[in-house]
Amino acid sequence: MNAIALYFRYIGLSLRGQIQYRASFIMQSLGHLLVTAIEFLGIWALFHRFGNLRGWKLAEVGMLYGLISMIFATADALAKGFDMFGDIVKAGDFDRLLVRPRSTVLQLLGQELTLKRVGRFLQGLIVFVWAIVSLPIDWTFAKVSLLLAAFVGGVCLFMGIVVIQATITFWTTETLEMMNAFTYGGEAASEYPLAIYRGWFRKFFLLIVPLGCANYLPAIAIMGRPDPLHTPQVVQWLSPLAGVVFLTIALQFWKIGVRHYTSTGS
Repeated sequence: MNAIALYFRYIGLSLRGQIQYRASFIMQSLGHLLVTAIEFLGIWALFHRFGNLRGWKLAEVGMLYGLISMIFATADALAKGFDMFGDIVKAGDFDRLLVRPRSTVLQLLGQELTLKRVGRFLQGLIVFVWAIVSLPIDWTFAKVSLLLAAFVGGVCLFMGIVVIQATITFWTTETLEMMNAFTYGGEAASEYPLAIYRGWFRKFFLLIVPLGCANYLPAIAIMGRPDPLHTPQVVQWLSPLAGVVFLTIALQFWKIGVRHYTSTGS
């Protein structure tokens, strides 16, 4: 409980620092909202031209897009400390975190809550609300619970990817740009139904980096739509757990990285 209280104190300091410049915060948030709105405009243009995407309607893809946008915006805001970890290692600042009587994970999570990501979150929320209103979904308590679980599981999954990216920095010092293929690239791929991709791609994003479990499988269950991949319903309903498991594995990998840390040598 003391660690949780300390985390929220970290976050409070971060938020107060960011809202001191209100005009800058508002403009940056609006910028994120407008840029992501242009992305969805491209999807709308695709459906306006072709009508559907292998049998998927715009509202169905909109639900996937909105959900993954909210998930990614939240994870991106929470994991900023791990995202900038390469700079922390190069500057030797990680030594300072190690001598403090608190978990390094807690300290990095408390580095910053990137408030400007609210623009991306709101844009995803707008598209998501439009999509679920347009779709004939029979909402039940179980489906609402699945939606919340998918959100939490998806946030855990993306945070796990960022933790792995940060852990690799213990050996490479520089942050590997190829990891963006799983963060930004994974978010972009998850905006569309997993069923439209090739078999090897689907297997990778279901079994190795289970991004398909973040929104595709839960969305299939919520919409009550037959899955072209023929996944069992029990897998669809349990899929959000994959994100929690992935984050747990990533944190164990983080512990290995910390044990191999040798400072900057300067």
